[in-house]
Amino acid sequence: MTVIKVADMHCEKCVERITKLLTEEGLDFKVSLEDKTVTVDGCEHCVKTAMEALDDLGFSAEV
Repeated sequence: MTVIKVADMHCEKCVERITKLLTEEGLDFKVSLEDKTVTVDGCEHCVKTAMEALDDLGFSAEV
């Protein structure tokens, strides 16, 4: 599992947008608004896909 920090995730709408896109990408993940993180279960390629998807949504993400 890899934890991605998403500092600019502020509300449930952010969680909904992230969840929708990562689900469409077919990833196994968990979003935590409280911790401002996305935990991705999978290989390095899955983490890269998640990071790119977050960037596409306009979120700054770091591992």
